[in-house]
Amino acid sequence: MAPPPSTQPQDHQQLPPPPLKVDLEGQTREALELEVEVVDFSKRAQWLRAAVLGANDGLLSTASLMMGVGAVRKDAKTMAITGVAGLIAGACSMAIGELVSVYSQYDIEVAQIKREDGNGVLGAEEVDARKGKLPSPWQAAGASALAFAVGALVPILAAVFVKEYKARLAVVIAGVSVALVGFGWLSAVLGKAPVVKSASRVLVGGWLAMGITFGLTKLVGSAGL
Repeated sequence: MAPPPSTQPQDHQQLPPPPLKVDLEGQTREALELEVEVVDFSKRAQWLRAAVLGANDGLLSTASLMMGVGAVRKDAKTMAITGVAGLIAGACSMAIGELVSVYSQYDIEVAQIKREDGNGVLGAEEVDARKGKLPSPWQAAGASALAFAVGALVPILAAVFVKEYKARLAVVIAGVSVALVGFGWLSAVLGKAPVVKSASRVLVGGWLAMGITFGLTKLVGSAGL
């Protein structure tokens, strides 16, 4: 005879759920890659924005210099030579200034790496990685000089092919105005600023610089100084 079914409650042991597999190594690697990508993009944007500002400086300073000389000398050769002299002097000045500035930053970062390495804070791989990210003073100097020269070429090329005095001044102003708007637009895009306001500000500032230089030089030339 079969035994009667037991009426006692049976204890069912609940098994814990299987552990979730979390790929911490993969997540860390993805986070580091994303961080490196953001940093690299930020550095590229900073370099591009600095190049735009350098070109804008070359454009405006050379154009103002040429307009000032053009206020007292009406021949195209004098204006063109003045522009070339302004290009050379300005590019050299930008390069030397950038070289000194970036070398100072370079020395500070190298000294910091040596201190941390001496205290055992950094490993050999991290030291090499930090050294690989150091700024290049000569590269920065060359980029600044090149950007200035590119901007300075705009008024020079606008003036050298026009013989008639008033037409030459008009062509220089028109060419510089177009370039100013372009540089202002690009700088606003890189800096995430209002495009119209930024471009208008750059344009009006350029007109003021050229107008003031032309007017004051004309006044000084009329005074016979």
